[in-house]
Amino acid sequence: MLPQLYRHRWMDEEIDAFREQVRRYVAGELAPKLDGWRRQGYIPRETWAAFGQMGFLLPEIGEDYGGAGASLAYQLVVQDELARAEVPANTAVHSIAAHYILDYGTPAQKQRWLPKLVSGERLAGIAMTEPGCGSDLQALRTRARRDGDSYVIDGAKTFITNGDTANLLVVAVRTGEAGSRGVSLVVLETEGLPGFHVGRRLEKLGQHASDTAELSFEGVRVPADHLLGEVEGRGFAQLMSQLPYERMMLAVPAAAVIERAVELTLEYTQQRKAFGQPLYDFQNTRFKLAECATMAHVVRTFVNDCIQRLLDGQLDDTAAYMAKWWCTEQQGKVTDECLQLFGGYGYMTEYPIARLYADARVQRIYGGANEIMKELIARKLAA
Repeated sequence: MLPQLYRHRWMDEEIDAFREQVRRYVAGELAPKLDGWRRQGYIPRETWAAFGQMGFLLPEIGEDYGGAGASLAYQLVVQDELARAEVPANTAVHSIAAHYILDYGTPAQKQRWLPKLVSGERLAGIAMTEPGCGSDLQALRTRARRDGDSYVIDGAKTFITNGDTANLLVVAVRTGEAGSRGVSLVVLETEGLPGFHVGRRLEKLGQHASDTAELSFEGVRVPADHLLGEVEGRGFAQLMSQLPYERMMLAVPAAAVIERAVELTLEYTQQRKAFGQPLYDFQNTRFKLAECATMAHVVRTFVNDCIQRLLDGQLDDTAAYMAKWWCTEQQGKVTDECLQLFGGYGYMTEYPIARLYADARVQRIYGGANEIMKELIARKLAA
């Protein structure tokens, strides 16, 4: 078994009870359906409405908008348990979109959208990446042109998580000059919206239960009061200000997957025999698992510290960048080492280790590629 991690200051009995509730629900209601969802390429939107009814979708949103007003730790616990059970990060994107509205929306915008996001009546996505720009949001070309009391949006987005199932999108658009000062965020209610089209659902290496889609906007007209905060040109700053929380939404699942991979591999190597003895009795196997277990411990310790700093309002951008790139990098290394110990069975997708390996690869790409994270860290070092 993995060594017991010391209890961190942010953990308490209420967190423990909440974690157990989430774990039971995920095991009973979500995990049994995962295989079918992988085959069809998406999780039905109504799944998240039921999740919301349990209070698991946005527990950190205040009571004024239908949430529990809990700390961000509760959302991170949800992401931890979902990742451990191989449920993809659809709700992480939903939470991040909700926080844009919570932090930058007008009172009317918050009242209009947040209660429905908390309940799961609406599932949110974030449309930033375009065919011609990935991490470089200053180069985005999707444009929103003011026309009376409306904005008219033209452009295209790609690699959008929840792109097919979401019915509310936070869309990064250009409302002004080139560069970051001309970027704004507009909220779209997409059901039956003329000119809005979901293209093909993209086939991915992993994360097969998470729908990722291409989107197009052809003269999409939305009310001007759907501009987040109702002031143009603030979109880039709005996106950047959420980075510490967003990075933790990637680092926490990385820790969960590393731990799960080690658990699965330990169990397999103790049962599987080769040359008349369990695989675990070979020194190479034990040494590899010792290395992976150590990494699991170090990653979780780092993540717990970052969670505490986030809750205390002290998690700086640089530490968040470090957590994102380093934890996801170790996720890839550990799942690779563990898969190797499964031999040929590790390459079969019926074995969880194969899926954990494939699903881990995108962690180093989305949410800001790890190379971008290192560049941002390096800039701070030289400042």
